Amino acid sequence: MKKHTTPLSLILVIVLAIFTFAGCGTDQDTTTDFSYSDGIDDNGFWENITALDYVELCDYEGILVPSDIHEITDEAIQTEIDSILANYASDEQVVDRAVEDNDTVNIDYVGSIDGVEFDGGSTDGAGVDVTIGVTSYIDDFLEQLIGHTPGESFDIEVTFPEDYGNEELNGKDATFAITINYIVESVVPELTDEFVLENLSSDYGWSTVTEMEAGIKSELQSLATASYVQEYIVENTNIISLPEALLEHQENSMLKYYQDYANYLGMEIEEFLSSYVGVATIDELIEANSASLTEAASFGLIIQAIAEDAGISVSDEDVAAYFKDYTGLDDYSTYEEEYGMPYLKLITLQQAVVDYLEDNAVLT
Repeated sequence: MKKHTTPLSLILVIVLAIFTFAGCGTDQDTTTDFSYSDGIDDNGFWENITALDYVELCDYEGILVPSDIHEITDEAIQTEIDSILANYASDEQVVDRAVEDNDTVNIDYVGSIDGVEFDGGSTDGAGVDVTIGVTSYIDDFLEQLIGHTPGESFDIEVTFPEDYGNEELNGKDATFAITINYIVESVVPELTDEFVLENLSSDYGWSTVTEMEAGIKSELQSLATASYVQEYIVENTNIISLPEALLEHQENSMLKYYQDYANYLGMEIEEFLSSYVGVATIDELIEANSASLTEAASFGLIIQAIAEDAGISVSDEDVAAYFKDYTGLDDYSTYEEEYGMPYLKLITLQQAVVDYLEDNAVLT
């Protein structure tokens, strides 16, 4: 199983994400001048900042991970298996049983009021999939399909809401001539060694069901352990002070994310924030996200402090390996162009520290 299914997933926690936030300055006149790599040196460390001067590190080597964290249940493994198999499910048209609640059904219908068909009330023989209890139709339209069988034609009676939005239909009683074409059932493939080898080997490296189960268990344990050690160092490290540069980088990253959306929609940033985010100004946006911005900046500081203390560093080759492992890409030049090598070194370094913590953790 791939170590992480979401590209750069840990960076969502560490620096608000390469895919979640981009960067810009708080001064709107200078936002385009911001770069992800601002304030980061060529080795992926924050420029002119010795993180160990700002924190009192906990004992980060040999973190004890409780059994209830790292022991993976059969149910958890099966949930992952079911999720993977669902990606290979196919639809089957069933015609030999009655429709039940929650079924997905393909139907045709023609609607009429007082015997006169009305515009928009017919499928025109094209058929439409609806799911009882999920798809939103007027009145109890879909519930009246229950108990009928594919191939059957019948009428149902419904009443349009008074505020339906169409003067010709508001509050009117209508008749729909229904034909049930078929029931749609999702068929999940049987899990066999042959299925694993044919469908999962190239992406996950598994050849048998046994290897699949073992791989999923190992990955779930790795993810749980990585999450635990990250929380541990945050809870047990004392931050003496937080360099303003780290917090500003987080703020700028968040602002660029919203600025990009505003630009895409052709809106001024304040208009966008008011319409879509629920704040009126940039200052309000920063204030509303103050806690999460501080948390992300603090985490980045702690990670660098551990890298300094443990002598962890990364090279260009490590960056290439990072992108290969976490995104499957051999060519990451578009990311380097967009974010700059210092920033890519930063996220690679942070991942290396998390890996180091996980590798040295003790599973109790």
